[in-house]
Amino acid sequence: MANFEELRENGEFPLGQKNEAYAHVFTGQSYLQALAQAPDGHFGVSNVTFEPACRNNWHAHVGGYQILLVTGGQGLYQEEGKPARLLTKGDVVVIDDGVKHWHGAT
Repeated sequence: MANFEELRENGEFPLGQKNEAYAHVFTGQSYLQALAQAPDGHFGVSNVTFEPACRNNWHAHVGGYQILLVTGGQGLYQEEGKPARLLTKGDVVVIDDGVKHWHGAT
């Protein structure tokens, strides 16, 4: 299992800059690196890296899905009304439109 420093130095994707634009919806520090954007602007793919114990607030995506691809480290994911689930490298979570949830690093 990779720790944060290993992800910073040897992650699958660039770490990116401190995620200042969305800092108000996170507890702790995250980093954001845009990877790809659809030509019509309808969807994008980004690498979001969480420092240990960083998580985002409860939220829902309206008008689309969210897909989490865990590329390293360990984290948690929870949907409203369900127990939290441990995430490890290789896990994939497809979050349906409108489902209230949170996710973060352990």
